[in-house]
Amino acid sequence: MSLLVVGLSHRSAPVSVLERAALSADAKVKLLHDTVAAEPAAEAAVLATCNRIELYADVDKFHAGVAELSTLLAQHSGVALEELTPYLYVHYEDRAVHHLFSVACGLDSMVVGEGQILGQIKDTLALGQDLHTAGRLINDLFQQALRVGKRAHSETGIDRAGQSLVTFGLEQLTAGRGTVEAWAAGKRALVIGAGSMSSLAAATLARVGVAEIVVANRTAERAERLVEILVASGTGVAARAVPMAGVTAELTRADVVVSCTGATGLVLTGDDIATAVADGGPAGLLPEQAAQAPAAPGTAERAVAGLDPDVVARLAAVAAAGGRLADAGSARTIPATGTTGTTGTTGTTGPGADGCPVDVPTPAGRAALTGVDANALELHGTWADQGEAAAQRQPRRGTRSHADGAPVRLALLDLAMPRDIDAAVHRIPGVRLVDIESLAEAAADAPMAADVDAVRGIVADEVAAFGAAQRAAHITPTVVALRAMAAEVVAMEVARLDGRLPELDARQRAEVTQTVRRVVDKLLHAPTVRVKQLASEPGGAGYAEALRELFDLDPQTVVSVSRADAAGTPGATAAAGAAGTADQNHDPGRAS
Repeated sequence: MSLLVVGLSHRSAPVSVLERAALSADAKVKLLHDTVAAEPAAEAAVLATCNRIELYADVDKFHAGVAELSTLLAQHSGVALEELTPYLYVHYEDRAVHHLFSVACGLDSMVVGEGQILGQIKDTLALGQDLHTAGRLINDLFQQALRVGKRAHSETGIDRAGQSLVTFGLEQLTAGRGTVEAWAAGKRALVIGAGSMSSLAAATLARVGVAEIVVANRTAERAERLVEILVASGTGVAARAVPMAGVTAELTRADVVVSCTGATGLVLTGDDIATAVADGGPAGLLPEQAAQAPAAPGTAERAVAGLDPDVVARLAAVAAAGGRLADAGSARTIPATGTTGTTGTTGTTGPGADGCPVDVPTPAGRAALTGVDANALELHGTWADQGEAAAQRQPRRGTRSHADGAPVRLALLDLAMPRDIDAAVHRIPGVRLVDIESLAEAAADAPMAADVDAVRGIVADEVAAFGAAQRAAHITPTVVALRAMAAEVVAMEVARLDGRLPELDARQRAEVTQTVRRVVDKLLHAPTVRVKQLASEPGGAGYAEALRELFDLDPQTVVSVSRADAAGTPGATAAAGAAGTADQNHDPGRAS
C-alpha cells in the first residue's frame, strides 16, 4: 500500500472554485466512508480548510487511486469532475509526505508560517480516528506531521515570516492607517460565528484593544461560552452574545465585522451592509456620541461626498435634465450636452475638460450607450460615482475597498469559505472589505523570511526519516514470521530429541534447548538486522519479498502478522517488539 493525496488549494485554484468545492461536516463524513469503501483505498483522511481541500488515502494502485479519489472529491463537493480536474494536484508516496509536512509547518499556507493549520490537522486526524477510517499509515503520518510542525515553530523563527490569517486580515484592513492597535482602540467589533476561526478572531480583536466585542452565533451556548472566555481573558474588553436575528441591529453599531461561519449562502448581503451604513452613526463613535452626531447624509449626499463642488453642480444639473443611466443600482451620470472636451468640439467630453477620463457621447438617457464600449462606460461610471481622483486609477482585480485614506464607516473581514459577505459591498461608500481572495493577493506580495529555508531543511530531514521508518516497518512482519518459523523448528527438534533421549534430566534438556535456540539466533541475527537496514533505504521494499522467497515463508502468516500489527493486537505487537529487541541486543560473540 502507498500514500496518495489528491486535492486543490489557494495555490492551484481560484477562490471561486474553492468556494463552490467547500465541504460541509456531513459531506466530509460521507466522503471518508465512500473512500475507504472504494477498492483502491484501505484508509483515508480529509483535510478541509478555508484554503484547501485534500483527500489522503492509502492505496494499492496509483492510477486507479487517482481516478477514484478525484471522482469522489467531485461527487461530494458538487463541482463537476471536468471542471474540477484542471485545479487538482496529486502527490504520491514521499512527495505526499513532503506535502503534508510542508502544510503542517505553514510553508503552503496563504500566510506563510501561520500556526492555525496545526489545529486543523489535529481535527482531521481526530475525525478519521472517530470514523475508523484512519489506519496505521494515516495515524503515523498525521501524528508525525503535528510533531514536525511543532518542531518547525520551536526551532526556527518561521513565526516571524507570517501570522494568523486573522492578524494578517486586520493588517490589510488598517493598511495606510497606522498600527492595528491604534486603529482598533475604542472600536466596536461584531464577530459572526463561534468556531475555531471566529474564536481566534475574537481573541485577536480583544488583544489589539477594541472596546467591545459582540458575538453572534446560531448556537447560543457556543456564543455565550466564547463571551465568557473573552471576559476572563484579562484584556478588559466588554463582550456579549446575541442571536443571529440580532446581527442586523448590531451592524448599525459596529465599526468592524469579522465573519467566519459554515453557512452555504451569504450571511450579510449588500442590502444589509448598505442599510447599516445608512442607519449607523459616524465610524468609531460610542452610542452616546452617535446620538449627538449629525444625522447620516442621504444617499445623494453620500454619493458625492468629497467631490469638487463644480463637478457636483454639473452632475446635479445633468441629472435634473434627465441624463441619468441606471447601472448596477448606482446613478451613472452622463455629461450635459454642449460640454467641451479635450477635442474642443461640442458634443463630446474627454480628459482635461470636466475631468471624466473617457469620451462619452452627449445624447441624454440610454441613447448615450450607443457606441460606448463596456470598459469605457464602467470607467465613466466610476468617475461619476467617486470623483475624478478615483477614476484616474483602474481598480486592480481583487481590490475590496476604497482608496487608502478614505473615511471608513464599516470595516469587514470575511474569512469564510464559501464567503459570508457579498463581495459587491466594497462598492458601498464608507465600506472596506477584506476577504479570502484579497488576502491571497496581498500574501503573494509578502516578503519571505530567511527562516523559511531552515524549515524546508527540517521538512526534508523529517520526510527522509519517516520514509525510512515506514519502509523498515513494512519488512517487520516478514522478520517476525521468519523468527516464528525458526522457533517452530527449534520446538520440533527439541521434542524429537526428547523421544530419542528420554534419560535426559530437566537441567540437561534445558541446556540443550537453550543451545539450539542460541545457534538459531546467531544464524538469523546478521541477515535480519541487515535486511532491515536495506529495507529502510529508498527502493528497499524488494528485500521483504526476497526474504519470503529464500525461507519459503507462508504469505498468509506474514499477512496475518501485518493485520494484527496494524490493529494493535497485543500478541503481534509483543512479537514484533521481541524480534526487534533480539536483533538490536544480540551479541554473536557472547554466550548467553
